[in-house]
Amino acid sequence: MKWKSAHSSAAERCIHIAEVVGSNPAARTIINKYKNMKKIYIVLVAVLILAAAGAGYWYFFAQTPAEEDINQEPAKLDDLIKVSSPLPGQEISSPFTVTGEARGSWYFEASFPVILKDSNGTVLAQVPAQAEGEWMTTDYVPFKAILNFQKPSGTDTGTLTLEKDNPSGLPENDNSLVIPVVFK
Repeated sequence: MKWKSAHSSAAERCIHIAEVVGSNPAARTIINKYKNMKKIYIVLVAVLILAAAGAGYWYFFAQTPAEEDINQEPAKLDDLIKVSSPLPGQEISSPFTVTGEARGSWYFEASFPVILKDSNGTVLAQVPAQAEGEWMTTDYVPFKAILNFQKPSGTDTGTLTLEKDNPSGLPENDNSLVIPVVFK
């Protein structure tokens, strides 16, 4: 007896044998059983493919907004100032501490202004960041500022602005670093 193909599956071979047997009721039962099993295998493979596609989508694309909005890199401006905390998009609550380092030219008399605003532009807090070392240098000098504020109503987002201290008032000496924040 010749098979349809050298690579045919066991189920196909059983169906072929049952067809050869002909009108035998037991043979017809075997044929129907294997045809139904083939359909079940196709459905199972389709379900597995859909499950894998869904898992892949969730893994690569479905992130919570907080994970998307938080930049894991510290905020910085050129080679002048780096803020290690808070990170851009990070949730903050009162009181919170701003830390980082700035070049000595960013300071005047060992401090510079730090301003917290809500998304409507309302100032929630304004304090000086204090140098934690000798500020009369061209090197980086660590700083720290502690801000107390009331959580604004009507908005959950705002900005933290670290301004270069500019006692001259000349616009060409102005500079600032703006960091987006989220209120808890």
